Amino acid sequence: MRLFDVYQLLGITPVSASGCTIRDDKGISYLDLYGGHAVISIGHSHPWYIERITSQLKKLAFYSNSVQNPLQEELADKLGSMCGYPGFQLFLCNSGAEANENAIKLASFATGRKKFIAFSRGFHGRTSAAVALTDNPNIIAPVNRTENALILPFNDQEAVREAFSGHEIAGIIVEGIQGIGGIQLPAPGFLKTLQGFCRENGAMLILDEIQSGYGRTGKFFAHQYDGVVPDIITMAKGMGNGFPIGGLLISPDIKPRRGMLGTTFGGNHLACAAALAVLEIMEKENLIENALQTGNDLMNRLNERNDRFAVRGRGLMTGIEFPDPVGGIRSRLIYDSHIFTGISGTNTLRLLPPLCLTKEEAARFADSLFEIL
Repeated sequence: MRLFDVYQLLGITPVSASGCTIRDDKGISYLDLYGGHAVISIGHSHPWYIERITSQLKKLAFYSNSVQNPLQEELADKLGSMCGYPGFQLFLCNSGAEANENAIKLASFATGRKKFIAFSRGFHGRTSAAVALTDNPNIIAPVNRTENALILPFNDQEAVREAFSGHEIAGIIVEGIQGIGGIQLPAPGFLKTLQGFCRENGAMLILDEIQSGYGRTGKFFAHQYDGVVPDIITMAKGMGNGFPIGGLLISPDIKPRRGMLGTTFGGNHLACAAALAVLEIMEKENLIENALQTGNDLMNRLNERNDRFAVRGRGLMTGIEFPDPVGGIRSRLIYDSHIFTGISGTNTLRLLPPLCLTKEEAARFADSLFEIL
């Protein structure tokens, strides 16, 4: 049997990792500035993370949501106190796409409507409704095409106003910072305006914080820079540091109904142990503040010597946009400098390192980039 060949592989085989370092089967060490698509939040192979999961695995790895799971309650309390939404409700699932899929469904249930607004260059996942609201025709199969998805220009307030005047809108889904779209930040006041439109028209504001959340930007969620309070917040990626888990934070104004949402594997015992370990390490090691400080230091280093690119981002979510395609630069970084980065589109290097990245490691990247240039 062969694997279904849909991924473009780097030709590198990681076999071990610790902190921000990955080692391959040839003994080469790489600085990880990509975190496996922003998934590695607390660093690779953290001892407490390993201990938490191992201890839970020895007791009970899984049972379904037909029984009580005290770890879910513990996670809800810990997450609520750390993220600033202690009064919200938590629904656990397995991935970012599943989180967005449930958020869209929940907003439709709550409003009785079916049309949603999303934005150009946005990405919300590869499941049915999530992919329909993603601005990428290459991943939208015929079955995903629907008149219920309105894709509007990002940061265009007037386009949103017009959409509300012509349609019964169930909700808006927007990223705290667009990741795959090239680290595009909401314009000042844009998220506030979206919140206002939703409240005036009885729609739901869904903040997709799957990539930009969990401390990556120097706040727990990126939208907290803009002072908005969404109706639903979606999470995944850094939530489990590699263990599959996702979730929704749901306003207390949205009332649950038995059977409204459901999942087989979501919120299982092992996933909750992993997610609790992540929060405990983030808190103990002050990783959100480190993301802010190290990210600011990196951005300053890049801007001090820069005359060839534009730098955007917050904390350790950084986009470096060039006028020309960056595939060659990324290849030099990986194969010559042994530094992992990602790409958004064709022209932007995308950095999503573990939140434990040090200023010395960030400086190594900056020096390597300028040496290549």
